[in-house]
Amino acid sequence: MDGICGSQTWSAIVEAGHHFGDRYLYRKAPMIRGDDVADLQRRLDILGFDAGRVDGIFGDQTAVALIDFQRNVGLASDGILGPATVAELLRVQPLQTERELVALVRDRERLRSGSPTLTGKLIAITEGGGLGAVVSAITRRLTQAGARVLALQDPSTSRSAAAANSASASACVGLQLEPDQHHCVTAYYAGYRYESPGGKRLAQLVQEIVPQALNVPDAGVRGMSIPILRETRMPAILCEIGPAAVVVERGAEVAMALTQAVIDWVASPCG
Repeated sequence: MDGICGSQTWSAIVEAGHHFGDRYLYRKAPMIRGDDVADLQRRLDILGFDAGRVDGIFGDQTAVALIDFQRNVGLASDGILGPATVAELLRVQPLQTERELVALVRDRERLRSGSPTLTGKLIAITEGGGLGAVVSAITRRLTQAGARVLALQDPSTSRSAAAANSASASACVGLQLEPDQHHCVTAYYAGYRYESPGGKRLAQLVQEIVPQALNVPDAGVRGMSIPILRETRMPAILCEIGPAAVVVERGAEVAMALTQAVIDWVASPCG
């Protein structure tokens, strides 16, 4: 939080201005975003149509869920949220809407059904600058543990998220150097009353060992909806570490700790 209304803050303000039924929603490029998309995803999920995690982004999974709903209620299966589909969604909503989201249940099932080892898994490692040596060290250690690694060094977290999605990575570990901060804090995706179970678990494991490896204060874990966490389709975290001098001095220890956190997460991805 910097008190500046930058591009991310302005986008969030614009997205919050859209309400369910205000506009047509459909799959397009770039993808439509907004609170109305998140509302659609929640409504579909409550009815048992898995629109994916509730992130306010109208992607492929949301389109498929919408088409399935339209087909089930006898509407034209065009994947477009128009007046007729809005009316049906409002009509068939169950009385109890506080039950657990289908997307959360399926997320946990997918995580628990995976292999408990790193062998063959693709792990994306991202950083925007200043941590190239740490990324290289993590890459070597993860490769030795049997993983495949996609190292993404790009200041644009949206581009990094898109690359991780295209490669179908199993997890995304984002690193950010905070030169003047003396702490370690790790974020995972949380937004629209949804939390990534895999991302939260990985963030907790990172915080258990990385602050000790750096010998800096543990600033805890937090749920956020920044691009690298919101736009990735797999469990993702962003670990902020600093100060720069300490990170440079203890880079090998940081790489070892992060690698161990990923190994522990693969063995128990939901806790």
